[in-house]
Amino acid sequence: MSISNGQSPTDQIPDSQTGHNHVHNPDTLRSIVNRLSRIEGHIRGIKSMVQESRSCPEILVQIAAVRGGLDRVARIILDEHLTECIVRSAQEGNMEVEIQELKAALDRFLA
Repeated sequence: MSISNGQSPTDQIPDSQTGHNHVHNPDTLRSIVNRLSRIEGHIRGIKSMVQESRSCPEILVQIAAVRGGLDRVARIILDEHLTECIVRSAQEGNMEVEIQELKAALDRFLA
């Protein structure tokens, strides 16, 4: 695969619904993956807390922390989408399609 913008092939992520590639900043992708790894570990910790019959308030506080972490990841992804994908769609003349996809995704995300 030839990539003219200097991105590696792993930075191009095919969209399963639209069939086009999303090219993302490698530093942003690394940050997202690192955050998700921490969240994954945190969830394993919550699972252990439940198995150990820890107090419900302690567990709820940890669940709130995971939710906050996921919200931060979602904001990073949305920011990346707005600054990279939407701009690229405008340059390619696909703005209406991209906006409709974003609206549908936000409807599901905010539901």
